[in-house]
Amino acid sequence: MTSVSASPVHGAVTDWLLRFDGYDPADERRREALCAVGNGYFASRGAWAGSAAGDRHYPGTYLAGYFNRLTDRIGQADVENESLVNLPDWLPLTVAIDNGEWLTPDNSDVLEHDVELDLRRGVLTRRFLLRDRHGREVRGIERRLASMADAHLGGQTLAVTAVNWSGRIRIGSAVRGGVTNSGVERYRKLAGRHLTDLTPVVADDKLIVTATTCQSHHRVAVGTKTVALHNGDVFDWATRTDSTSAYAELSVEVTAGDVVSAEKVVAIHGSRDAGISEPELATRIALDNAPGFEQLTEAHALAWSQLWRRFSIDLEEPFDGTLAALRLNLFHLLQTVSPHSIDADAGVPARGLHGEAYRGHVFWDELFVFPVITLRIPELTRALLQYRCRRLPAARLAARQSGYPGAMFPWQSGSDGREESQRLHLNPLSGRWTEDATFRQRHVGLAVAYTMWQYVETTGDVGFLSDYGAEVIVEVARFFAALAEYDAGRDRYVIRGVVGPDEFHTGYPGRADPGVDNNAYTNVLAVWLFDAAAHALDRLPPWRRTELIESLGLTQAERNRWDELTRRMYVPFHDGVISQFEGYERLEELDWPHYRRKYGDIRRLDRILEAEGRDVTSYQVSKQADVLMLLYLLPRRDLYSLMDRLGYPLSSGILRSTVEYYLARTCHGSSLSAVVHAWGLATLDPDRALAFLEQALHSDSGDATRTGTTAEGIHLAAMAGSADIVQRCFTGLTTTNDVLRFGPRWPAKLGTLRMVLRYRGHRVVAEISTKSVTLTVDPEPGPAIAARCYGRTRLLRPGETHTWTPPH
Repeated sequence: MTSVSASPVHGAVTDWLLRFDGYDPADERRREALCAVGNGYFASRGAWAGSAAGDRHYPGTYLAGYFNRLTDRIGQADVENESLVNLPDWLPLTVAIDNGEWLTPDNSDVLEHDVELDLRRGVLTRRFLLRDRHGREVRGIERRLASMADAHLGGQTLAVTAVNWSGRIRIGSAVRGGVTNSGVERYRKLAGRHLTDLTPVVADDKLIVTATTCQSHHRVAVGTKTVALHNGDVFDWATRTDSTSAYAELSVEVTAGDVVSAEKVVAIHGSRDAGISEPELATRIALDNAPGFEQLTEAHALAWSQLWRRFSIDLEEPFDGTLAALRLNLFHLLQTVSPHSIDADAGVPARGLHGEAYRGHVFWDELFVFPVITLRIPELTRALLQYRCRRLPAARLAARQSGYPGAMFPWQSGSDGREESQRLHLNPLSGRWTEDATFRQRHVGLAVAYTMWQYVETTGDVGFLSDYGAEVIVEVARFFAALAEYDAGRDRYVIRGVVGPDEFHTGYPGRADPGVDNNAYTNVLAVWLFDAAAHALDRLPPWRRTELIESLGLTQAERNRWDELTRRMYVPFHDGVISQFEGYERLEELDWPHYRRKYGDIRRLDRILEAEGRDVTSYQVSKQADVLMLLYLLPRRDLYSLMDRLGYPLSSGILRSTVEYYLARTCHGSSLSAVVHAWGLATLDPDRALAFLEQALHSDSGDATRTGTTAEGIHLAAMAGSADIVQRCFTGLTTTNDVLRFGPRWPAKLGTLRMVLRYRGHRVVAEISTKSVTLTVDPEPGPAIAARCYGRTRLLRPGETHTWTPPH
């Protein structure tokens, strides 16, 4: 039956609600990602309850850190891919009339349909009015959540009304185990069946499916308990199983206006979980002791309210949509990494727990995520950093196998820290497989070291530095020091054969050797790292510094080399701007107007050019301008100092020219591009910076024709990065050298900002506008903190408030 849609819109974020009115089959999968419910341990996409995986819907549930490997034969090569595993589907809670099929928006007339995600309470609500082929109408309300109070629990309710008929209504509930990973179209020709030993069980009022991942051998159990009511009566379910799934169904005689309701609780456990050895037993016990949906919701809402107090970012009278979009992005950040993530050893997945894009891998997205988390839940950042610390042995092995000392972290990481980047890439525009050299993004190690040092600077957690962080920072520094080669012709050191964050340029046209030489971002941040590694060692207690130097075999000659590299590293320039890499200016200029006219959306110019038989490496085209990453990571004073020491004095004119040069040559194929460009423009052109903030805020929730692959999972770094533009970029907030600094370039259009921060163990409330900056330190035990704004430093003791006004 053809569905009738009720004036669909792309989605409205207002105040604390994300709302989609109408049913739009072409946009449903994107909406499912944006309407996922999660708690940092697991997340379930916002698919129609009981829908089957296909082009319109993709129900998926993902457990943080649960990966599995499958191998495919492509041409003459075996290609292995590790993926975050789609778990048995617990969401089916469906309705049918008499002996008819289960009603969905795809086999009924859709008279009404809206989906509403309550960001304040973490509850998804779906309201619908469907009419079957006989004209019988059913009105329904479904609610669901993933408990933020108890990581292993979730819940769901369904209330349906027989609108204009009398007869028999059927309610179905299930846990479906016959799922695959098929949520990304370009992966579908590859193996996707990760679960084996599927065992469906019916135990009393519980439906449980247990399974084992076929290669990693993780055992999981997904179980539900469902109760149904009609006119105050509780009904029994008829249950059954097949080879993969467990089902329950009941049948109730109703008259027009009658309401039948069902309440479902889910429990999920896995063998990787701390303290869990028998997932099925843990799931049974959890279901036996689980509260009802309302009690579950009450505890869940309280947990969310406490999180929101920590992540409070309020804007008084901002321009339209800013605050609501900011809340949506923070909401999805907290659904991916929350206090429940602390024991998960799962890292920061680039696409959240919201889908299967990037196969659930961990990239460098923590670089954009941690600034938001560390200033609010530093203990969460500490735990997530441990993901990298535990994989230091794998990074050391990778460096040794490539002929280098130290640690070489992978561009894509999964379960155990080996390189998970694919070596072949399918271009969906041409259907051709091409070699993929993006694994040569060695800069990911720089990001790992940077995030660890910034965590210590913000928290003062020298214990972490001593026990874990310094060792990682030093080992990454050793790797990059070895990567740097002396060039006698320049009398400088160079780094050859890498790929920068831009990703489009994985080599030079006509050159067989992969990678580019002297990527400016990599070279400059390596220089920053050599200095940070020396400071990290100096900050350790003498006894610990001695231990670490002994155990690593770190020589004074190596430390002297670090110092030399901070003065002699080569950084390419051309025409008064910093070159993205050596030789960038010799590449061809692209006819941008032609490609915009011909293709409209040119964000994936690499695919467009390959489909035309061209090579993106031949052109001055950037997916994201990685030179501008330096302006994102390094405060201006630090960047100026670093470059001056290298003998490349910078000026505001050089930076302005550099920003403008790459802005004209960037297609913004990465969702992070808007974040980085906002940062680069903040001091140069605030109005244009605001426009990029808008792009970053709506990178997933905006116009469906411009949000790219959101259907396959949200872009976590862009979501966190949009919040970081507000909290750090426009406020000039930095935490270096034991001082909390503000250097506002606050846009008047954003109104007044009020946010809550954690700094050096203190809770600090900051209020920022174009007129003043006010900091209030909560009255609690602890030493005073040094705060600086507009060139004036103040020691703030607990309980004190101080206001800075700009000089006239």
